[in-house]
Amino acid sequence: MSDALVRFEDVSFGYGHHPVLEGVSLEVGVGSFVGVVGPSGSGKTTLLRLLVGAVRPTSGTVQLRPGLRVAYVPQVETVNWNFPVTVGEVLAMAQLGKRRLPWRSAEERRAIEAMLERLGLGGLAERHIRALSGGQQQRVFLARALIGSPDLLLMDEPTSGVDVRTRHEILHLLEELNAGGTAMLLTTHDLNGIAAHLPHLVCMNRRILGQGPPAAVLTPAVLEATYGARMDVLSHAGMPVVVDAELQRPRRVS
Repeated sequence: MSDALVRFEDVSFGYGHHPVLEGVSLEVGVGSFVGVVGPSGSGKTTLLRLLVGAVRPTSGTVQLRPGLRVAYVPQVETVNWNFPVTVGEVLAMAQLGKRRLPWRSAEERRAIEAMLERLGLGGLAERHIRALSGGQQQRVFLARALIGSPDLLLMDEPTSGVDVRTRHEILHLLEELNAGGTAMLLTTHDLNGIAAHLPHLVCMNRRILGQGPPAAVLTPAVLEATYGARMDVLSHAGMPVVVDAELQRPRRVS
């Protein structure tokens, strides 16, 4: 697989008679930072589920490099934040497979504290997860994924439900982690706040309709094919900015 960590080859998948993905071919290489964009129901989350083996392709193949360590961060909306668990316990769950004793060792506690410090969550190990802000909650599950030192980090809408400041903080954190060698594949609805800042984008609606750098992918033609609606693309500071074409039309004043 050369330097590929993951390779999708002509992958199709459906739930019953409802097709979700059709003929998807995609490669994620060492050190990659890939964003997948598309409307709701376009198959973005299913793509991640195929990668972790939660579902199997109807046709085609999903190949992973032997020994690849993969971690997954779900959408925060899917988490039960009232579940009685602390921040430290969430991270400890990721260590269960390596643990010989039913309690956390001193080494595990040190690893948890170090990871929390790294992600700006120092001192919160004993806090209940429902007492955290939206950005802190996202960082907790990111910390849980990273504590296993993955080669590839998967994230489903990592900035969903957070404010603009938190979104930028998460993006900068992901850029730092990627610069440290962790490959990343994330889904997002945020075309301007996240997608436009990534080095490689994939536009998808059941099938891949465009992939490459944002400037090459975020074009009116590709976006209309992806979302089924006309969008305009402006340029600001050398970066593409996507706007709803309807908002650009002059309105009649009666």
